Amino acid sequence: MVTRILDTSGLMDDTADVSTLVAQARAGDRTAFSVLVEQNYDFIHRIAWRWSGNRNDAEDIAQDVCIKLGSAIRQWRGQGALRTWLYQMTLNAARDHMRRYSREKRKAEAYHRELLNDVPVADGSDIDADVGALWAAVKTLPDKTADAVLLVYGEGLNHAHAAEVLDCAEATVSWHIHDAKKRLKRILRAPEGF
Repeated sequence: MVTRILDTSGLMDDTADVSTLVAQARAGDRTAFSVLVEQNYDFIHRIAWRWSGNRNDAEDIAQDVCIKLGSAIRQWRGQGALRTWLYQMTLNAARDHMRRYSREKRKAEAYHRELLNDVPVADGSDIDADVGALWAAVKTLPDKTADAVLLVYGEGLNHAHAAEVLDCAEATVSWHIHDAKKRLKRILRAPEGF
């Protein structure tokens, strides 16, 4: 396969192959690395698209692979074809992405249940839509209360750490969370969600 890369003098070399391009990228040549990414991005994206079935996820996965490639290229021993290695990296990144998404979805469901512990979720409802409605309702809360909810439920901080960030007492954060739960139940029980 013929590629266009920069040789050490900065001139384009039309006869260089992928192994030369990889060697230059491994040595820290940013231009060679950029060419390598450019030449393989569509391949990476296509694999991510087929695996995820979603354009946004495929773009996220492809970007993750390209970022990881920056450090991984130095450890690659050149065994096997570059595309085989990229295929493996892309599949691993896709699996990681799915695990992250699943964790975030479970976390969001748990936050939904905890914040609205006695507000039933309609059968067959879309949890993403429910969580979206919940966070939209959080934005309507007073600033300090919304900030406390974001830090505790969105960022997973404990009340003490949230109090540090908000520069208030831990009991104040606890009060804001209690107040948020009451307000959110009222807001989300109202007709049409608000």
